[in-house]
Amino acid sequence: MNLLTLETNRLILRGLSPEDMKYIFNNLSKSRIKEVLGHRSEADYLKEEQKHINGYSSYNRRFILFLLTDKESGAIIGRCGLHNWNTGHKRAEIGYVMEDENFKKKGLMSEAVKTIIDYGFKELKLNRIEAIVGIGNVPSLKILEKNNFTKEGILRQHFCVADKYEDSALFSILSDEYNSKDD
Repeated sequence: MNLLTLETNRLILRGLSPEDMKYIFNNLSKSRIKEVLGHRSEADYLKEEQKHINGYSSYNRRFILFLLTDKESGAIIGRCGLHNWNTGHKRAEIGYVMEDENFKKKGLMSEAVKTIIDYGFKELKLNRIEAIVGIGNVPSLKILEKNNFTKEGILRQHFCVADKYEDSALFSILSDEYNSKDD
């Protein structure tokens, strides 16, 4: 396994492809998998195991998951990546989560998201990066605003939490918008 590594001022981002994940689950012990992937609980491990069992990609969709490692402590503190990556249409959806409460509200996720967007447009040659966010998720909405995403609309009753359906907002940034931000 030769992991793709990106770096920011305060983070190291280690990228995992579907093939990397297959290797991890087929060759490492459960305890080692939890360590490598930074799982904090048995539930985290079981969720990832189900993704592995059900398959990570289809004929035209892939993902790249980056584990966010704090440079100072060496701890895996979150995840950020591109999923629903449709190679034929050159688009992907960005997703992110800060798993360690001690690292929230420090701008680290904004740092990671910017780096992933750069990677998506420059290296993967994407035309469009999408984000789907719960309408009440203020920190995530601020990250998208800071990174120049455009709100396209509301997805009504898009996800279910505790037997209650909630709306999501759909955002995107296009390659030409990204490339013109420096003009």
